[in-house]
Amino acid sequence: MTRRDDSRLVPLRLHRRARTAAVAAVCAVLFMAGCAPRSVRDGAGPATSSSVVPTGTSVHRLHVGGLERTYRLYVPPGLPTGTPVPLVVMLHGGFGSADQAEQTYGWDGEADRHAFAVAYPDGLDRAWAVGGGCCGRPSVRGVDDVAFISAVVADIEHRRPVDARRIYATGVSNGGLMAYRLACDTRLFAAIGPDSATLLGPCPKPAPLSVLHIHGTADHNIPYQGGRGEGPAHIDGPAVPAVVARWRTADHCTAPASRTSGTVTQLTATCPHGRAVELITLSGAGHQWPGSAPRTAVQRLLGMDAPSSALNATDTFWSFFAAHPAPSAP
Repeated sequence: MTRRDDSRLVPLRLHRRARTAAVAAVCAVLFMAGCAPRSVRDGAGPATSSSVVPTGTSVHRLHVGGLERTYRLYVPPGLPTGTPVPLVVMLHGGFGSADQAEQTYGWDGEADRHAFAVAYPDGLDRAWAVGGGCCGRPSVRGVDDVAFISAVVADIEHRRPVDARRIYATGVSNGGLMAYRLACDTRLFAAIGPDSATLLGPCPKPAPLSVLHIHGTADHNIPYQGGRGEGPAHIDGPAVPAVVARWRTADHCTAPASRTSGTVTQLTATCPHGRAVELITLSGAGHQWPGSAPRTAVQRLLGMDAPSSALNATDTFWSFFAAHPAPSAP
């Protein structure tokens, strides 16, 4: 394999020993920050064969593609047990984890306020295979992460009622890339919410769904205007506006309307069947999840910039998701 290939397939371009040390450092910082993996929260524990889902966070294991995979599921206290509820799948970034995503991006609190469940899948070796030679060990091994995340949704549906018209996927960086891959290869989701991401690999038939993409103009890892990034994985993808325009075409949307307030520009297109495609651009913002709590050491080790305070991405994504369920079946 050439050196260039290695730079695409190994996110931090580190040899094995350095990469292991980096992961250990991330874990150590997360532990010191109070983000160590938890098997019990609010009375919840690791999943068993029972279909009962406890309140709080529980850890579940699946065998997909010959691999044991894990995901975390957060169920707010008081969520009706017999009523189908919305489900948000939150996908961590490269070198992140399900536990880190749960602690960092505020989705549990959002679920408490708005009565939905949140799934946090774990990428193999802290990465997702999204196509285009990215990323890390999953790409090298040909891991089918689309099958894994689809299995996560099916497993949750087996355990408790989920509203099939209100299943959403969001993610940051490598996780945002994975959200686009799910929109290319499945018809499971009513909407996706990629942050600091782009589209890699083939996508001949994009799913007709609602899309909200958030991106900073100063993102050097995944450049807003496309091309090879300076980040650890050296992502080389199309310009963000072109990616979003692709879904406007797929959804047969109207011409987008633009609105700017301070450093935030919203480009919104309405589409048939109640769908919408929106791009929120943050002038001067880098590679980050807007509105998340600043954790300088963790952000540096994960290759993230300081979060923008121009908006709260979690609130913004949920408001968009809640307003855009999948159309009713004809």
